[in-house]
Amino acid sequence: MGSGRKIGSEEGVLRIHQTIARDLGTAILTGKHKPGELFEGEIEASERLGVSRTAYREAVRILIAKGMLESRPKAGTRVLPRSRWNVLDPEMLAWMFAGEPDANFIRDLFELRGVIEPAAAEFAARRRTDDQIATMETALAEMGRFGLSTPDGRAADQRFHHAILAATHNDALEALASSVGAAVSWTTTFKHRKKLLPRDPLPDHRAVFQAIAARDTAAARATMAELLRLALADMDIALAEPGG
Repeated sequence: MGSGRKIGSEEGVLRIHQTIARDLGTAILTGKHKPGELFEGEIEASERLGVSRTAYREAVRILIAKGMLESRPKAGTRVLPRSRWNVLDPEMLAWMFAGEPDANFIRDLFELRGVIEPAAAEFAARRRTDDQIATMETALAEMGRFGLSTPDGRAADQRFHHAILAATHNDALEALASSVGAAVSWTTTFKHRKKLLPRDPLPDHRAVFQAIAARDTAAARATMAELLRLALADMDIALAEPGG
């Protein structure tokens, strides 16, 4: 490294450059680095951080791939406008929710889910297989057993929503599964970060499941829309908490 430390393995380099990318990405997300701002040079940055130039360079490449930075020969590395960021990148969502995410962005996520998921539920009711219904049913059972305030419960919640997207048998919709799943996970984590909410969202999920299982397309769309409406109301409660 620039300070004389050595990385003992490729795995060590991977961990370090991901950590640097997370720290730089979080600084951009929180406004510490503004759009248009010029980053310091690779040599200066790596020495200041006490990391190798290779690790720093790889971290910058991660942020370039996410649309947060742009690097040009002789012009340096600059922060790009927010409109260029890949805000649905699961890793970027994790960075956003590590602190206090912007309330407007949370509502943006729910509006996006409100466009995608009710339609997906309708398609799933029409096209689902018995195996996909079994996957949803298992996920629901695990959500009930573990609760959404636990990592296992949130993972089951992700599997439930992923199974609905898979049941659409639409490759374009299913490609959104990782982003939608990350949004589901992080918004749920945020809601439960301080205390349990008074309302149990499991019945909302069961209503969606029952409509899909019954091949009732109209009910599948309506129950998913209602699930999201109530989830956003829960989020408003979480945002209104002291410090939220």
